[in-house]
Amino acid sequence: MDERTLRELLEGVAAGRTGIEAALEELRLLPYEDLGFAKIDHHRALRDALPEVVLGEGKTPEQTAEIARRLAARTGRLLVTRAGRATADAVRAALPDVTYHETARCLTLERRPDPRQPGVTVLCGGTADLPVAEEAAVTAEIMGSAVARVHDVGVAGIHRLLDHLPALRDARAIVAVAGMEGALPSVVAGLVSVPVIAVPTSIGYGASFGGIAPLLAMLNSCAAGVAVVNIDNGFGAGYLAAVINRLALSERTD
Repeated sequence: MDERTLRELLEGVAAGRTGIEAALEELRLLPYEDLGFAKIDHHRALRDALPEVVLGEGKTPEQTAEIARRLAARTGRLLVTRAGRATADAVRAALPDVTYHETARCLTLERRPDPRQPGVTVLCGGTADLPVAEEAAVTAEIMGSAVARVHDVGVAGIHRLLDHLPALRDARAIVAVAGMEGALPSVVAGLVSVPVIAVPTSIGYGASFGGIAPLLAMLNSCAAGVAVVNIDNGFGAGYLAAVINRLALSERTD
């Protein structure tokens, strides 16, 4: 249950449209719902920017589908990450209005979408980094940000990145996704004055050690203004970028 839903419930009671017993039934499940194999945090959206996000990886398709169904019933908004085809099919069987983003391996649902505010740019070094970049973009979008996508602008052909420099400087937060040696976020941070969220990916040969090499390179960036999330963690980067964008927008409207 998010703040808008709770407000509508209370207004319904005050206006006599909703009975006391019906309201109590709604509020009884407000903190969390125990399914045995999962305890769904329905209170999350009142504390954070998004209802509880479901990690599809490691769960059975049936478990993920049941969690998704319960969350959607309470909030009308849903994000499932790391969802393979079998999981996507199970969730869509339970919730036909869910959208599957195949490249990102994410499922989303927005029954009452809010207007999306520009300010987040997601870029990636190579086409092989697209799944992680798309996970970041889809996450930021469901959190209310309009996302500009810039693909295949790695430092091996830096002129490709420079062509997008004016658009990068208009962003309030940038997500830079790269594998190999992980140089892209440092280069970007040296060209812009906004936060750069670096995402190392597990793409690369031998000594990249499954993303350890770009992770260490990003942590040791000589350019200021770089924050680093875990290897392949597009979700974490997109979430942080959307929070930064939201804070920047609220300061402008205060």
